[in-house]
Amino acid sequence: MNAFAARLTEALGADVVHSAPEDLAVFAFDAYAENRLPSAAIVPRNAREVGIAVRIAREMGEPVVPRGAGTGLCGGAVPHRGGVVISFARMNRIVELDVRNRRARVGPGMINLQLSQAIAQHGVFYAPDPSSQKISTIGGNVGTNAGGPHCLSYGTTTNHVLGIEYVDDCGEVHRTSIDDPGYDLTGVLVGSEGTLGIVTEIDVRLLKLPEQVRVCVAAFPDVESASEAVSAIIGAGIVPVALEIMDRLITQAVEAHYHAGYPEDAGAVLLAELAGSADDVAAAENILRDIAAKHGSLSWRAAQSQAERDALWAARKGAAGAIGRIAPNYYIQDACVPRTKLPQVMQQIDDIAREYDLPVGNVFHAGDGNLHPLLIYDRRDKRKVQAVIEAGSAILRTCIEHGGTISGEHGIGYEKREQLGLIFSEDDLAAMGHVRDVFDPKRMFNPDKIFPTGSVCGEVAKPLAV
Repeated sequence: MNAFAARLTEALGADVVHSAPEDLAVFAFDAYAENRLPSAAIVPRNAREVGIAVRIAREMGEPVVPRGAGTGLCGGAVPHRGGVVISFARMNRIVELDVRNRRARVGPGMINLQLSQAIAQHGVFYAPDPSSQKISTIGGNVGTNAGGPHCLSYGTTTNHVLGIEYVDDCGEVHRTSIDDPGYDLTGVLVGSEGTLGIVTEIDVRLLKLPEQVRVCVAAFPDVESASEAVSAIIGAGIVPVALEIMDRLITQAVEAHYHAGYPEDAGAVLLAELAGSADDVAAAENILRDIAAKHGSLSWRAAQSQAERDALWAARKGAAGAIGRIAPNYYIQDACVPRTKLPQVMQQIDDIAREYDLPVGNVFHAGDGNLHPLLIYDRRDKRKVQAVIEAGSAILRTCIEHGGTISGEHGIGYEKREQLGLIFSEDDLAAMGHVRDVFDPKRMFNPDKIFPTGSVCGEVAKPLAV
């Protein structure tokens, strides 16, 4: 046992601290990167124990990396400089539930979907629903400001967080609220990827379950025509709860596994969900069906039961996993473009895939222009690995050229920190770096994440322009 792990064990106990190599291996990866062992890992029971660990880490000059379920796609939970990983697997419960005021206080290790399942009996739900919601934690969702299919209507995580309890770099516990006067510290912490403080509780907004939900599927000859239909729907002033598109490759993969009833011969399918009163839902469906027809839809159908709706959504949210039927590995991008640019960007993504000789499957939150192209490959082929890296960068540049950005909901983490300079100037990075330095001047919280290499002594360290 190293000296750091021994000090943590002395303070917190052997049931909280892990230091054996086989135990640390569990905390050495996420869905993007792997094989970076921490010096120690802890599984605390409360904020007090988190504070103790942070104080010891500060004294010994060790980094601190918070971790939810390890489903992140940008290397955000990987301990690139060792240090201590704080897993919130034990802090995974509803602390308080206030149905009357539609709010709850939860631990950061609470699984996203389990919250809505636990409170459904009260007629309320938690809206943010990333595709990983069966396993990802609310704390991890807060770190990356996760969205999901339903963020088109309901908004992303930041729209549903009312307050945060967090541990600062000195190990002290603080609580924020959106009702506090002055700066919106709650908003600053959401999406900060564990670089400003360690979140130990979250106050979340709950919504009333809608009177009626209708899920519809439209088939199109290609992704471009489906994308044009989405732009026309939003342009007509209709904002469904969700508008998702899957191309033929993805549709065939998910249908082979889930048998949800998607049309496999279509070039693309549009999945639309409407919610509200029965009359409003029926009227909105008629409008959407007409718009789809005007843009070349081949068919339109509405799910007839809850089981059918659940099957359609399970297939959509299981799209990435279904790629395993095609190849052993995939690399998923996460970028946003204006909705009106979807047809052009999707065509260029196909061009990029052909240039690098890579199969690509497209599944994305079409309503808000959040793209998730999956580049399919076998990582045992080093040439393909390099092709995937280059193609992924080309896709990001294409999205930026069309007025988009490099991340919609997965965060920046380790993966995209070098690309941050493509959308922000040195002064922008300096401003963000100074905010980070206010919260964590020693840069002990989740180092090597978000900011480009060398930014500590370069653009982020320089004085702000006045």
